[in-house]
Amino acid sequence: MPELPDKREAFIDWYLAVVELSELTDKRYPVKGMNVWTPYGFLARRRLDRVMEEEIEATGSRPVEFPALIPETEFAKEKEHIKGFDAQVYWVTRGGTTPLDVPLVLRPTSETAMYPIFALWVRSHQDLPLNVYQIVNTFRYETKTTRPFLRVREIHFFEEHTCQLDEARASERVASNLAAFGRMAARFQLPYLAIRRPDWDKFPGAFYSVALDIPVGGARTLQIGSIHHYRENFSQPYGIRYEDPTGESKFVHQTTFGLSERLLGAIVAVHGDTRGVAFPVDIAPYQVVVVPVPSAKGGDPTPFARELGEELRRGGVRVHLDDRADRPGAKYYYWESRGLPLRLEVGPREAEAKTASAVSRLGDRRTISRAELVPGVRSALAAYDDALGAKARSAFAEAFSLANTLEELKGSTTVRLISWCGTPECGHRIEEAIDGALLGTLEGAPPIPLPAPGPCVACSRTESTVWSAAGRPL
Repeated sequence: MPELPDKREAFIDWYLAVVELSELTDKRYPVKGMNVWTPYGFLARRRLDRVMEEEIEATGSRPVEFPALIPETEFAKEKEHIKGFDAQVYWVTRGGTTPLDVPLVLRPTSETAMYPIFALWVRSHQDLPLNVYQIVNTFRYETKTTRPFLRVREIHFFEEHTCQLDEARASERVASNLAAFGRMAARFQLPYLAIRRPDWDKFPGAFYSVALDIPVGGARTLQIGSIHHYRENFSQPYGIRYEDPTGESKFVHQTTFGLSERLLGAIVAVHGDTRGVAFPVDIAPYQVVVVPVPSAKGGDPTPFARELGEELRRGGVRVHLDDRADRPGAKYYYWESRGLPLRLEVGPREAEAKTASAVSRLGDRRTISRAELVPGVRSALAAYDDALGAKARSAFAEAFSLANTLEELKGSTTVRLISWCGTPECGHRIEEAIDGALLGTLEGAPPIPLPAPGPCVACSRTESTVWSAAGRPL
């Protein structure tokens, strides 16, 4: 087993080694930042997609798919949006050898692709709310160091776009999205922090932005998703209007909700350890692998192992039979490094006794009888998921600490929770002190128990202070 770098001391080195070991992606494609999804990584990504689809469709959102190319004429309608993306877009300027009359943008995100069509779809208040999503690839010319899943140029992207009657209903949609992500994260055993970004760090064109962050050690954080309330900032330039019951024409209020393959990177980062990836049950490419263990004294348990695999498959378990000629120990290491939740070891004795030895990724071992195979495996998987979640929540709480002064922010090794008065002047002083970012104000439950907010760490004012977080975005 190769020795991996220390996760806490050298997170990026550890992360890159784990992704390489687990064969989730192949970064050797000749375009930097555009990686190949391997079969195993693709299966994990497909499971992520299905969870996102299930949870967002439960809120009434419906799937769509828009073209990848956006005319410059439409892209230019939202000047503030362009200001945020113009340095990152890919341009298509020729069709074959013919120069295009209107240059095309390869979508970095889809506001400017969708909203001209929304203006055709929305006519009356009866057309609202319009809640739609798509899962597509987006493209951004990332100039920083690329890293698999975390910072890439071709992004596997989930994006919901909505049109609402008014600001209050748009705020309700933001709350609905936060709740939907909470359900997704629970299925991934993924603790996170929802943080309303300060105005200088919100999405271009947004009224406000709520980011979904995880700590990754050493006061560093990773943004894994975001939800934006736009008010009328996009509906006005794109003419998305509706007629209310009195006949008055009004602009819709809009929201978006975005997640990317960073979510897979976050799962690797949170649950991985010195042996590699550790997948939660809901997104593991295989939930169970059955490993026949032949004996030198004779007896082939493979037929019995195959029977167990078929029964689990009929019972709705994602299962794989590993009947390769490798040594059992090599197979155990192979699947542990790839995050398999549960393996079933089947030797001649087990075949004779009609049992299997079940070993979880976290080391729990139990015997399951053939008569109770499916419920026994499901119980073992549930116990593993519970233990994985408890381990993640414990590490999550340890990643945060309080700071009462600017001096305490210097050299911080945890994400700091602070009282902030809300002014940009104090916000920038906080960022300078931590040599990072004021991530924003907390939304929902805090990561650790907190008292009432105290004086602002920057100016000592006590009025209007709120709990906020400061760290170093990855």
